[in-house]
Amino acid sequence: MKIAIVTGASSGMGREAVVQLANRFAGLGEIWVIARRTERLEQLRRRVPVPLRVLGLDLTDEDSIESLRWELRHRMPEVKILVNAAGYGRAGKAGAGDMARETGMIRLNCEALCGVTHAVLPYMSDHGRILMFASAAGFLPQPEFAIYAATKAFVVSFGRALNRELRARDIVVTSVCPGPVDTEFFTTADMDGKLPFYKRMSMAKPERVVRRAIGDSMLGKEMSVYGPFMKLFCVGCKLIPHSLILSGMEWGLRGQRKRE
Repeated sequence: MKIAIVTGASSGMGREAVVQLANRFAGLGEIWVIARRTERLEQLRRRVPVPLRVLGLDLTDEDSIESLRWELRHRMPEVKILVNAAGYGRAGKAGAGDMARETGMIRLNCEALCGVTHAVLPYMSDHGRILMFASAAGFLPQPEFAIYAATKAFVVSFGRALNRELRARDIVVTSVCPGPVDTEFFTTADMDGKLPFYKRMSMAKPERVVRRAIGDSMLGKEMSVYGPFMKLFCVGCKLIPHSLILSGMEWGLRGQRKRE
């Protein structure tokens, strides 16, 4: 049976990916949806025309990766699409917040992503597609978002390298690098209501970001960057010394604190 697997499917772009994949690819026999909040996953059944297999897993727990492995060995599906969308961010200076939340970002955004990918790859068919949801934050270090940006830099690097490794099988790995997206992410990140102006200006709708990501993946692109502002930001991060950009970010943060 041909399937897609989507992590982080209970909210945000993971949830949107389930909806769009279900409506776009009629040949899928099932979509396996993975998240901790199973009640939200169950609600998705009413929104999509493809049967869902709900896996209520906390991917920061190693036993959850083993549970996924067991499901794959037991059911032997043909995985056509893998969407690694699970992740979260936390704003603030490194070391100033809860340590479990800070280290948890690394476990979920990096370790769990690698674990899921490792578990799924043996079951992926040739000509398949993998979407790695990274972030434009991965293009350069970000003060007061340091750990999150570092995890997303890892995702971008891993995704681009994996794309080359899997080229012989025509499996395309697309690193998805949006800017700010209008989801509950910023509430979780403790940034609700205090976003810098440049992030408010570039806020995107999740359905548009996911639509572009799927389209870019089908076109065989290794990077998907949504919107002209983020494309310009991507180019700027390659051309302008990071020290100058970081100084500008720090200036913006100081100005925001004065206004608060």
